[in-house]
Amino acid sequence: MSFNSQFLFFFSAIGAFNGALLAIYFFFYAKPKHASNYFLGTLLTALSIRIWKSIFYYFNKELSKIYLQIGLSACFLIGPSLFFYLKSMLNSSSKKLDRSWKYHFIFLSILILVVGYQYSYQEHPGLWRSYFITIIYYQWLGYILASGFLLKNVFKTLVKKPNKLSSVEIWIISVYLGNLIIWIAYKTVSYTSYIVGALSFSFVFYLLVLILFFRRKKHSILFKEQPKYADKKIEDIEAKRIFEGLEQIMNTKELYKDPNLKLPDLAKQINIQPHILSQFINDNLNKSFPLFINEYRINEAKILLANDSKYTIETIGYECGFNSKSTFYSTFKKLTGMTPAQYKSAQV
Repeated sequence: MSFNSQFLFFFSAIGAFNGALLAIYFFFYAKPKHASNYFLGTLLTALSIRIWKSIFYYFNKELSKIYLQIGLSACFLIGPSLFFYLKSMLNSSSKKLDRSWKYHFIFLSILILVVGYQYSYQEHPGLWRSYFITIIYYQWLGYILASGFLLKNVFKTLVKKPNKLSSVEIWIISVYLGNLIIWIAYKTVSYTSYIVGALSFSFVFYLLVLILFFRRKKHSILFKEQPKYADKKIEDIEAKRIFEGLEQIMNTKELYKDPNLKLPDLAKQINIQPHILSQFINDNLNKSFPLFINEYRINEAKILLANDSKYTIETIGYECGFNSKSTFYSTFKKLTGMTPAQYKSAQV
């Protein structure tokens, strides 16, 4: 084998090899366990088998017909694996997946076994080349089109408001388009080269890996986003203790008046770890730390404005813990719906 052939073999095979390894990971090791992992594992397995068949046939035209049959038969499972993977990702909040996937896979598995046994590639190569391969690829296309229909709302968001796409939506669009590229590559081999399908898979595979690497969220099933603290909720008794401690320390020491107050400083005052306080404010109070502090500051400002104090409005902002006039004005209007001056006038 020449150097160019070795180079071509390496780059066409590396995607299939790593795809097979990743399929094993999703079948047996990916956590938390979710139906989407198994569909993605099946998708990668079917694609890898199809790619290996292409590679070996390209470099060895005398390859046994049984391997050709296995590789082509695997294509029957690519479409449904893609369709139900996307469906499971779009319905990730549902505990139970529609069981219709079983009928698709059972029917196709029986079809593969019965037709493969009755009309093997070895004995009926003409039948495969003239009819079966066409049926296989159009069946695959049918599932791709059905998958596109599933994603119609996601594609609308992509066109109209691309910046609103979530990580989940970016990932599933990438998987969908990757499969479409591979299908097109195989359907156009008569105009290009038979190895293009395998090379396309390697390209798509590593492109998806890059997307996964740069966009992945913590505690996710390939972008299946979950609440930030879903796996470690604070117990009710502990949450009540933290809440009472916060109320007492904020009201008695008025820590919010310190414009440089940081979350670790507040956590130290009530004797808990900063990450616990952050979790409590975000998860239990459903607020950010700045919003939590600013609510105290604005409440204090409202009292001073209502009491017709001797302070100017600007001075009141500084007195309540804001480090600039503009921040005080914008925060006050955001939380009350009016400016400090409007609020003061309304109290007369």
